[in-house]
Amino acid sequence: MPDHRKNDEGSNREQGQDWGTSIVGFGTQDYRYASGQEGSWPLVGFSPRKQNLTLYIMPGFSSFGKLMSQLGNCKTGKSCLTIKTLEDVDQEILKALIVGSVKTMKRKYSAKKPS
Repeated sequence: MPDHRKNDEGSNREQGQDWGTSIVGFGTQDYRYASGQEGSWPLVGFSPRKQNLTLYIMPGFSSFGKLMSQLGNCKTGKSCLTIKTLEDVDQEILKALIVGSVKTMKRKYSAKKPS
């Protein structure tokens, strides 16, 4: 069985952390709204619920149209992806969506940090 704690390049992945009572988050991203409000949020969040699974894909889905069309049976909100079971979606496509989301967030926010 593959070691899911390592990514394809062999480096360790982020450890999950509780964000409140129902979300497990991976990675951390600081944000600041135009209003000046600041905070932190996971790069990717996961919330197992009784009736479904919710993933929080921070950049939303507009730039992932091709992946979304191949994913399978799911519902989306602005940054929420809801599926009933993992068997309802193509897990390789889901992985690509998560990896793409993290890369997008790191690119977006690392470009804004002072050097």
